[in-house]
Amino acid sequence: MKEATIRFIGVLQSDITNLADAPKIYTESSRTGTLEIYPQYQDGLDGIRTGRKIVVLFWLHKAARDILKVYPRGDKSRGLHGVFATRSPMRPNPIAISELTVTAVHDNLIEVSGLDILDGTPIVDIKKKI
Repeated sequence: MKEATIRFIGVLQSDITNLADAPKIYTESSRTGTLEIYPQYQDGLDGIRTGRKIVVLFWLHKAARDILKVYPRGDKSRGLHGVFATRSPMRPNPIAISELTVTAVHDNLIEVSGLDILDGTPIVDIKKKI
């Protein structure tokens, strides 16, 4: 198999509108936002509760997909590394993973904290933190 189809289950709403304002990684962030899950996937949210941690996969739709070497965290003193050895958003399949804290759930909306992702980013999947 050389290709696959991904169905986005929702979209992120946040106040992070440009890369300069985005924290480098979710573990360094207290930023908040809302995961808007499309109505046809709302039943899949059953069991998500306030205070729990969830793992969210995002599709970084604005990331370059043709760059294979980057400076980790933009630090040129560290030398170039292959994207698969970094958390760079620039990669052939720009999937990001964030561990977020659920602060509220309202129907198909999940309010979260710990964001490092741009407003309008499509959501690929949500998983329970192990």
